[in-house]
Amino acid sequence: QVHLMESGGGSVQAGGPLRLSCAAPEYMTNNYCLGWFRQAPGKEREGVATIARDGNTRYAESLKGRFTISKDNAKYILYLQMNSLKPEDTAMYYCAASPISGYCYIDQSHFGYWGQGTQVTVSS
Repeated sequence: QVHLMESGGGSVQAGGPLRLSCAAPEYMTNNYCLGWFRQAPGKEREGVATIARDGNTRYAESLKGRFTISKDNAKYILYLQMNSLKPEDTAMYYCAASPISGYCYIDQSHFGYWGQGTQVTVSS
């Protein structure tokens, strides 16, 4: 059973930063497309960012400049650095993995492995 485990969620005031982490198996960190997705209450899950095995990154247009995805191939951890947080960023955040070898699109249908999620709440 694949095990992706998110951490780092919590409550933060608007304007503040937060960094999420996702522990993944070694073979996924080094060879898979990894991504962050989020789901706000009453809304569909949406893509946040992805990072390909070669380190290339993609972001949802609305989040560019505030969020940064990265990974540590030695520690097998995926990160999401979130800055200048807004109340509308409140959501459950999920990390996900895909064995796709090509472009790492922000497309949920490509991702077959998911963590349980970590809650981020931004207060105004």
